[in-house]
Amino acid sequence: MFSPSEGTMVDAARTLNRGAGLLATSVALDSALEHYRGDFQNRAMYTPLAASTLSLLASGQGQQDPDAFASKVRDPIYVLTGLIGLIGAGFHLYNVTKRPGGMSWSNLFYAAPLGAPAALVLSGLLGYYSEQLRNTSGDAEPRVMGLPAGKSVALMAAAGLLGTTAEAGLLHFRGSFQNPAMYLPVTAPPLAAALLAASALTSPRRKRLRWTSRLVLRFTAFMGFAGAGFHALGIARNNGGWRNWRQNLQAGPPLPAPPSFTGLALAGLAAHSLLDEEKELAQYRWWK
Repeated sequence: MFSPSEGTMVDAARTLNRGAGLLATSVALDSALEHYRGDFQNRAMYTPLAASTLSLLASGQGQQDPDAFASKVRDPIYVLTGLIGLIGAGFHLYNVTKRPGGMSWSNLFYAAPLGAPAALVLSGLLGYYSEQLRNTSGDAEPRVMGLPAGKSVALMAAAGLLGTTAEAGLLHFRGSFQNPAMYLPVTAPPLAAALLAASALTSPRRKRLRWTSRLVLRFTAFMGFAGAGFHALGIARNNGGWRNWRQNLQAGPPLPAPPSFTGLALAGLAAHSLLDEEKELAQYRWWK
């Protein structure tokens, strides 16, 4: 009986580990800067630093792990990371709503960022999916969260891209889209998400759609790293530039944020490899 290649499943899982690690790195650096600016007034502000560091370490170990079964250490770390991210989202939402004006544009712009703990949730989610893929390798029809593995990972990555786009759109709207390049994070990732979801939900014979989806995902992955470069230039333009890094790192565009797109784009590319495997499985069944 035909079953998906164990190597393909493990490779996809390791790609998800890389994506989870990138998101964890982004959260660790971003929360360190933002919570340092807040003077760590609440001891709970140390929690995302610890959680993202654990997720990063688990992801680094998972990326090197060739075994086709879930780790008893990494799996609970990823689950814990996601839960801490959800709790953090609740704290940040409370921080926004308790201010005068509640859910106003001003509070969304300058209160605790809602997207930061969401990125921690995504790091845990990508890592959790990676462990589920390892667990299902060798199954006749691997499924994750009740769906075929490729479709499940694709829809999760697409949703993550849309959520991250919303956060980037909010901050770039605050910056009045002063640079035309600021439109890229609110156009390319939604397009990548739409193409990825369409690839997962439509016929696997639509080769042009899948080719285009891969191309846009690769561009989105590159854009994540390029965005960090643009943010570094934005910091350099502030008064004092990098010589005044202690202030400008906190006041300038968030340097660690853009690579979140890279992590999610990697998850989308991993989904494509799984979708290709499912296509081969479907062809085998048809011939049988």
